[in-house]
Amino acid sequence: MNAPILKPPIFATLGCRLNAYETEAMKELAAAAGIEGAVVINTCAVTAEAVRKAKQEIRKLARENPGAQIIVTGCAAQTEPETFAAMAEVTKVIGNTEKMQAATWANLKAPDLIGITEKVQVDDIMSVRETAGHLIDGFGRHRAYVQVQNGCDHRCTFCIIPYGRGNSRSVPAGVVIEQIKRLVDKGFNEVVLTGVDLTSWGADLPGLPRLGDLVMRILRLVPDLPRLRISSIDSIEADDALMGAIATEPRLMPHLHLSLQAGDDMILKRMKRRHLRDDAIRFCEDAKKLRPDMIFGADIIAGFPTETEAMFENSLKLVTDCNLTFLHVFPFSPRKGTPAARMPQLQGPEIKARAARLRAAGDTALSQHLTAQLGQSHRILLEGPRMGRTEQFTEVAFEADHPEGQILTATIRGTQGTRLLA
Repeated sequence: MNAPILKPPIFATLGCRLNAYETEAMKELAAAAGIEGAVVINTCAVTAEAVRKAKQEIRKLARENPGAQIIVTGCAAQTEPETFAAMAEVTKVIGNTEKMQAATWANLKAPDLIGITEKVQVDDIMSVRETAGHLIDGFGRHRAYVQVQNGCDHRCTFCIIPYGRGNSRSVPAGVVIEQIKRLVDKGFNEVVLTGVDLTSWGADLPGLPRLGDLVMRILRLVPDLPRLRISSIDSIEADDALMGAIATEPRLMPHLHLSLQAGDDMILKRMKRRHLRDDAIRFCEDAKKLRPDMIFGADIIAGFPTETEAMFENSLKLVTDCNLTFLHVFPFSPRKGTPAARMPQLQGPEIKARAARLRAAGDTALSQHLTAQLGQSHRILLEGPRMGRTEQFTEVAFEADHPEGQILTATIRGTQGTRLLA
C-alpha cells in the first residue's frame, strides 16, 4: 500500500522585506513540526489598504484550497486579531511573537487540549523583550537578508507598526556576525541588514552600541564578505561610526533608503517625526560628500492630514533637494487607533493626485540617474542569468547568460525602462 503524498503548506507574504524574512523562518518551523496542507498568510498593517488586501488574499487562497487550515499571522493579525477571527475562512490567528516559536507550530500539528484550541493566539507584543531566536541562513538566492532588530520605540502619528511589532529589540552583535560568517561560507556575496527601525539597533544592549559600530565590526570580523548593504534607516539617528563607514568602507554599498515621510516642517511635526526638512537635506549632502557615488531612496507620504498645497510642494521639492533616486510613495491612508486618523483628512482624489505627482518626480529622478550611468563601469551582483544589480542597487539587464551569484564588472551601454543595459 502506497504512503499518502504529503502536501507542504502554502505561504503568502504581504508587506515588507522583514515579513518575507520571517516567512522563510516560518517555513522551517512548519516543516520541523510536520505541518501539512495548511495555508499561511503573513499580513501587513502599514495602511488600511494593506489590511483590505490581506482579507482579499485570505478569501482567494481559501477558494483555491478548499478544506485547508487557514492560518493568519503578521502585523495586521497582531493589531486587529478580531477582524480576521471573524472571517469564516480563517482557522487560526497567530501573533507576531507566536509565529516565530516552534511550540506554536507543534501545537498546530497536534493541538494541546488545554489552552491551544482557541482561534486567536495573540499575546501582548509590548511585553516582548527579546528578538526572535529563530535565525535563518540563506533567505534570498544570492543576496542574504539578516534580521538584526525588531520593533520600534517611536510613535509617529500615522503608524500602527509599533503595535504590531512591539518595542525595539536588538540581536547581539556576536550572533549577527556568526550568522554572516555562515552565509559567506555558503557562498553569499552580499548581506543586507534588516529591521523595523534599524538605526535604533543597540539601544537595548550592554554598552549602548550604535548601528555604525555593528557595521564596522561586521566588516572587520568578516573580511571575506564582498558586499554589505543597509536597508531603510532613519537619517536623524545616523551615528558617527556609520558616517565613518560610509566614508571609508568600499564594501558598504553606496545606497541608503531613508525614512523621510515628508518635506514640510509643520507636517513633520504633526507626524511626530524627529527631524526637520533641513536635517534631511544636510544628511544627504554630508553622505554624498563622504561617498560621491552614494544614492538615496526614500519613503514619502502624500496627502497627510492638514497638508496644504504649499506643504506638499515642500515634499515634492525634497526629491531634488535631497537628490533622491528611488521613491516609495504612500498615499495617506488613515489607520484606526492612530492620532493621524483623528486629524482633518484630505479628500481621496487630492491624495491620489499628489501621490501621482510625487511618483512622476521619482520617475524623472530615476531616469536621470540611469542616463548618467551610460558608459560607466559597474560591479554587478548577478541575481539571475541575465539580471543583476549594481552597488547602488540599480537593476541591470544582460544580453547573454552569466553565472548566477557572481559579481562581475560590466560597462553600461544603454537603458530600458527602469533598468540599465550591459
